[in-house]
Amino acid sequence: MARKVRYGILGFGNFAERTIAPAIQSSSNSELFALQKRSLTAAVEKARDFHVPLAFDSAEKLVNHPDIDAVFVASAVVQHAQDTITAALAGKHVLVEKPMAMNTAEAKQMIEVCRSKNVKLMVGQMVRLSPLIVRMKELIHSGAIGKVAFVKTEYMYDARLSKRRWLHDKKTAGGGATFDIGIHCLDTIRFLLDDDVVSVKSQLAPIPTETTTEQTSLLALKFSQGTPASVYCSFVASFRRSIIEVIGQEGILSAENFTLSNLTLPLTIVLGKNGTAAETQEEIIVVPNLYEKEVTLFSECILNNTESPIPTEEGLKNQRVLDEAMKV
Repeated sequence: MARKVRYGILGFGNFAERTIAPAIQSSSNSELFALQKRSLTAAVEKARDFHVPLAFDSAEKLVNHPDIDAVFVASAVVQHAQDTITAALAGKHVLVEKPMAMNTAEAKQMIEVCRSKNVKLMVGQMVRLSPLIVRMKELIHSGAIGKVAFVKTEYMYDARLSKRRWLHDKKTAGGGATFDIGIHCLDTIRFLLDDDVVSVKSQLAPIPTETTTEQTSLLALKFSQGTPASVYCSFVASFRRSIIEVIGQEGILSAENFTLSNLTLPLTIVLGKNGTAAETQEEIIVVPNLYEKEVTLFSECILNNTESPIPTEEGLKNQRVLDEAMKV
């Protein structure tokens, strides 16, 4: 396959408009060829706005079009499994937004169907592609800060400003802040430590019901090698902020805005000696558009028939942690 990978976006809402469509259109080996919304009139209008050739009002119609090679599932979480399976059964490769599914059972089914149909599947955990996070991982595994004692993350924003009202509906979103933004913190910690979570304890506020999600959560994680970590995430905030800090025996790594794209970020390295902070270094790291990067890498694995740059098992492992976190 020498040509570009032709994508269709399932669930073309505000998020897809702001991030996914521009990412596909700016990717060197990808092309946005179709989009789907529940209203055909709205789909046609958006297709015209974004100069997209095809518009559909159902996932089935989009994935069965012969000119589509892959789909980006940007629908609400409740649709992730069904949209992925529908695409796989039509022989289309799938890049699905995080979190992978509503629960572990759905995630397993998605993997099994894609594998049986010999199509690629990747979960959009794009933060692990950030040069900032990759550099932090290099420093950790080089021993620059010694044995890691603790990792803490925070991610918050004012969800009142979001147009995704379904974030507060448990039957549609699966979870609230934990599913929407906590998943980025969880996956990033797992990537940095290159380890698996063996224990999860959560505090959710308010306690979710059958129909409503939590707004704030605090997760206490323990990894198989004994490292503890925490994830604090919230929809209740006056502004957006994300922070990660890795505390080691010999020093500390920290970075703000670690989840963001298209900006230059400082990575702070504080090294200790004789009980004091002896040296503070700062590395300036350029972070590209991470959505464009994930699309380009996924297209590359389709074109070259190689393994997905983010294995589906990573999404499944994250889903297991989310399932545990929701048990209150």
